[in-house]
Amino acid sequence: MARLARREGVGRFVRRLACLLTIAAMTGIAVVARAQTPQAAPAGAPLTLSEAEARALTSNPTIVAARLQHPVDEAGVAVARERPNPDLSFVNTRQTPVNTVSLSVPFELGGKRSRRIELAQAALASGDAVLAQTIAGVENDVRRAYYQLLAAEASVNLAQDAQTIAQRARDAAQARFSAGEVPQSDVYQADLDLASAEDDTADARGEALAARAELNTLLGQPASAPLTLADDLAAPGPIPTLPQALAQASQINTELAVLDKQIAQQAAQVNVARSQRVPDFNAGAGLSWDAAPDFSVGWSVTFDMTLPIFTSHRAGVQVETAELGRLHAARNARALAIAGDVEAAYARLSSARARMEQFRTRSLPLSTQVEQMAQRAYASGEKGLTDLLQALQQVRDIRQKALQSNLDFQLALADLEQAIGAPIR
Repeated sequence: MARLARREGVGRFVRRLACLLTIAAMTGIAVVARAQTPQAAPAGAPLTLSEAEARALTSNPTIVAARLQHPVDEAGVAVARERPNPDLSFVNTRQTPVNTVSLSVPFELGGKRSRRIELAQAALASGDAVLAQTIAGVENDVRRAYYQLLAAEASVNLAQDAQTIAQRARDAAQARFSAGEVPQSDVYQADLDLASAEDDTADARGEALAARAELNTLLGQPASAPLTLADDLAAPGPIPTLPQALAQASQINTELAVLDKQIAQQAAQVNVARSQRVPDFNAGAGLSWDAAPDFSVGWSVTFDMTLPIFTSHRAGVQVETAELGRLHAARNARALAIAGDVEAAYARLSSARARMEQFRTRSLPLSTQVEQMAQRAYASGEKGLTDLLQALQQVRDIRQKALQSNLDFQLALADLEQAIGAPIR
């Protein structure tokens, strides 16, 4: 009865402990869920690119999820530090000796425990390298989304300016028609051009809303959260030289860093496989009693070991060593490919920068002069409406291409950053 009561007491204790752990786990999950719920950033000063990247570092869902791997890997190190438990057995039979109790202790040989710990620590370092790669990828995505939003907002301004110019052309056509200088078809044609400009403005606003939603998502905010950006789309930003870019790619590329950590992890895995070739042994001792008339109390000592006769784990070492060689080859191949990607991205960046400067220093000033001259010529009767609309369309195309050249430059800079594998500072 006493044993039964104790068992029931232990059972109640276990059930209560399980309930408490369940409640604590559910509470923790609720807290984590609340912490990871996207919250809109408070409206305030305009957001720079560096501030956007810093915000993504703490709020981006992909980065938040990737950080959860670190405690998992830390727990893996704790698991690797564990030692095997001894075995305790008790036997009660109707034969002599009636009662026997024995204790067996396993002993790991070949440095198995230290090799396991080294492997777990290598996995921890590899996980941290993957986190750094994830962060670099998200920062690159933020850079692209940031400048795409800037370009979309600038496109809205261009469309509105074009709509204003189309309205002026329509008003000028109406004035000349009222004065009997041009036919009514000029008014209809100007109205059609104004309607097209209004459609372009609506499309540009829709693109700006979509670009804002994409950037907000990367920042861990609601898609409709208001954003005011501070940086200039045409700002050149820090641009390394080609030798500097190649040096950075070889030294701080996060993809290569992941491969390096994976190589170190695989080398630790090879050591673990080698340690498995050394067999473990168990040492035990036992005590027997109630063996009358032979003896009252007796003892025994046991020793057992698995003999590596049929399986010596040599094949396992060969597998892990072959995988290590494969990782080294993959790392060398990727390093060569990254160097090629950096040179290609740098060539495109140089071309984009030259094209952006061409629009800024020559094409845009000329387009302003063409627009003003075309409006004056139509208002004075020197040119017809068709000439005016063609000139205005040419001006709109040039300004849109200039805007696209600015965005192409920023995206080419993001491509170079992606090829380097780390943010350009």
